[in-house]
Amino acid sequence: MSIILIMTKGIKNTKSAIIWLCLAHLTADVYSGFLNPIMPFIAGKLGFSMAVATVIISISHICSSMLQPIFGFFADNMLKRFFIFWGLILASVFIPLAPLAPNVRILLLFMILGSLGGSFFHPQSMGFINYFSGKNCSDNMGIFISMGSLGFAFGPLMASLITQVSGLDKISYTSLAGILLACLMFLCVPKLSRIEKKPDHKEFFNSFKEILGNRQMNYLMLIAMMKSLITNSSCILLPFLWKSMGYSPFYIGFALFLFVFAGSVGSFLSPKAEKHFGSKPVIYFSMLATFPMMILFALIYKSHPALSLVVFFVIGFTTMLAQPVTMVWAQRTLPEYKSIVAGFINGFCWGIIALCMSILGAVAQKFGIINVLVCLSIIPAVVSYFVKYLNNTEYKV
Repeated sequence: MSIILIMTKGIKNTKSAIIWLCLAHLTADVYSGFLNPIMPFIAGKLGFSMAVATVIISISHICSSMLQPIFGFFADNMLKRFFIFWGLILASVFIPLAPLAPNVRILLLFMILGSLGGSFFHPQSMGFINYFSGKNCSDNMGIFISMGSLGFAFGPLMASLITQVSGLDKISYTSLAGILLACLMFLCVPKLSRIEKKPDHKEFFNSFKEILGNRQMNYLMLIAMMKSLITNSSCILLPFLWKSMGYSPFYIGFALFLFVFAGSVGSFLSPKAEKHFGSKPVIYFSMLATFPMMILFALIYKSHPALSLVVFFVIGFTTMLAQPVTMVWAQRTLPEYKSIVAGFINGFCWGIIALCMSILGAVAQKFGIINVLVCLSIIPAVVSYFVKYLNNTEYKV
């Protein structure tokens, strides 16, 4: 793989680049969080069921996730800013257009195009964070991921507030902020230049074969899937539960804001927890604590709704606590594939779970949303068994 030289054109140090990338991540994930709280209302407007809505959301998640390793491969080899720029443009233009869709087909088209923006943006931006951070990668990755989680938290709040106050059609005006930030980021994030190519450089299929054939990577991807399982199932199904209970769009958006905001706090504190307790204990806690918290939520969400939101907040915190640890561990396992590895951990794992989510709406309609969520929360606790097989790796630039 290439030896990387950071060209400081337009900025004096790499800290500025990290700041701009973090701002872009926050903005991109604001748009990613728009549709979950208002999807029940879009479904009511266009006349489709929860089962159809979960399929539509799952398809968009697949587009934003499954292709990330492929874009990560090109990002690692091209080392240009193409993906972070156009990724933010696509997300900021097409996701806000989704509520204006006149029918299901156009809605799906807008969601696919907007989701491809996320698939463009995430692997290259995480690779850039790794390049710019050097040995300080854990702290910067924690901040970067927490900014994305913060954006994903504010997305539901903004979308639900705009919907309740001004109507679904006004969400499209938010595109301007993303377009402006994309242009500023293009000017302020420096270019990377390849100065040497090693003879053992891997081609496309060999790269993927090496990554998927690495046992430690398989364990880390399995752990990342568990985070996605809880996050996706909660964010997709609970808005329909709360709507059926008569709650307003803003209440639903605020609840999802609490959940994902807690995740951003967990991501931010993750490097500190890792340094104090170690990597494995952080991952164990993240995977084991969700199950009892979900049972408690199921027991009190009707009788004590305010307290149930506190429990929901704790679930978000514990679920995301291990995400930066998992990401950096994976990049250290295969340091020559920083963006591709980011695509697998942050994207492909989400896509695999999204495939499962496509049938979740029908299952939840038959067996009940709360029953499904409690059953799903058992899975991370069982999978935590494999954490013991992870081996520590030294950092390599």
